[in-house]
Amino acid sequence: MDRYRKWEDVLDEDLQDPEEAALYLDACLAEGDPDVFLLALRDVARARGGIAALATVAGLNREHLYRMLSEDGNPRIRSLEPILRALGCRLGISLKESA
Repeated sequence: MDRYRKWEDVLDEDLQDPEEAALYLDACLAEGDPDVFLLALRDVARARGGIAALATVAGLNREHLYRMLSEDGNPRIRSLEPILRALGCRLGISLKESA
């Protein structure tokens, strides 16, 4: 038996919890880099059964979703809404903490 687990397996296990997934997405969005947020969306999608499963639940075309969440993807907020809804999340706005 392997004593060590891949970090992706641990992350996938954590991201199956809706609260953990929401916190992860929120922290990645707070980084201020859209690429980090898209990577986080791909991570959550992978943990929840993959892009194809997410596309089905979100009612989106699978190929379009693959392109949207790719490294070169640039989804609009309107496009993110059904994805986040399918993951049980939503975008929100809060005040930045003062320095």
